[in-house]
Amino acid sequence: MCRGPDRKHVWAERYDRDLADIFAVQDEITEAATIAIAPAIADAERQRAVRRPPANLDAWAAYQRGLWHLGQANKDDNVLSQQFFRQAIDLDPNFAGGYSGLSTAYILAVTQFQTRPIAELQELAAPLARRAVALDNTDAEARACLAVVLMTRGDFDAVQIEADRALAASPNLAHAHGVRGVGLMLAGEREEGIRALLNCIRLDPLDPLVSLRLSQVALGHYFSRDYEAAVEVAKRVIQSYPDFPTSYRTLAAALAQLGRLDEAEDALAKALALAPRSFDMYVRGRPPWIRAEDHAHMLEGLRKAGWKE
Repeated sequence: MCRGPDRKHVWAERYDRDLADIFAVQDEITEAATIAIAPAIADAERQRAVRRPPANLDAWAAYQRGLWHLGQANKDDNVLSQQFFRQAIDLDPNFAGGYSGLSTAYILAVTQFQTRPIAELQELAAPLARRAVALDNTDAEARACLAVVLMTRGDFDAVQIEADRALAASPNLAHAHGVRGVGLMLAGEREEGIRALLNCIRLDPLDPLVSLRLSQVALGHYFSRDYEAAVEVAKRVIQSYPDFPTSYRTLAAALAQLGRLDEAEDALAKALALAPRSFDMYVRGRPPWIRAEDHAHMLEGLRKAGWKE
C-alpha cells in the first residue's frame, strides 16, 4: 500500500502469479505503481504550490504553479503560467524545468491561443528547450519538450529521435509518449499515433496537457476518417475544457462529414467566435506541422459545415 503526503491511500494491489513469472511481475508492478502514484504525487505538488503565496515560492514551487495554470487550458492562465516559469528560471537559472515549462507555454500561446504570432514560435521556444537539454541531457522532460519544438517545424523524423531519447531515460513518461504520438499522427501514421496518445493519457490522466492530447486524438480520428470517434472525443474535450479552441473546429468538420449539418454549423460558429485567430492560422493558413493533404481534408469538412472563404 502507498500513501501520499497527506496520508491518503494512493495505491494498493495484489499480484498472484507463478514464481516463474517473477521478472514479468516486477515489470508489471513497476508500471502499475508508476501509473497510479506518479500522477497523484504530481497533482498534489501542483495543488500545494497553488496554495502558497507567490512571494514565498522557490524554483520548484514556481514551476509547479506554472504547470497548474498551464493545465487550465485557456489563454489567460497560459499567460500566468509563463510568469511562473520565468520566476522559476530567475530563482534557479540551472533548473531545467523552468526552461522546458516556459518553452511549452510559448508553444501553446502560438499554436492554441494565438496570443503570440507564429513568427515568434522558433525564436521563443527553441532556445528554451535547447537550454533545458543543455543543462541536463538526461532530463526526459527536456528531451520531450525539444521534440515538440521540432514538431512545430514539421520535422517528424527528428521528433521520433528526441521522443525515443526521452523514453529511453524515462519509459513511462506520459509527455514523451504524447509527443511521439502526435508526431506519428501528423506524419500520417494514424493508428500508431492515436495508440501512443491514448497511452499518454492512460499513464497520466492528470497531466496539465491532457486537454491538448485529447484534442490531438480527436484530430487523429478525423484525419483517419473515423468521424464518429472524432465527434465523441471532441465533445469530451469541450465538456471539460470549454475554452480550449481546437476541438470546436474538429467537431464542426466531423459533424459535417457525417451529414449532421445543423450541429456542424453551431460548432463552426463557436470555433469562429471563441478563437478567430486560431481559425485564421489553421484554416485560412496552414502551419508547418499540418500536411497539405490533411489541411485540404479539414477544409472539405469545414466547407460542408458552412464555412465560406
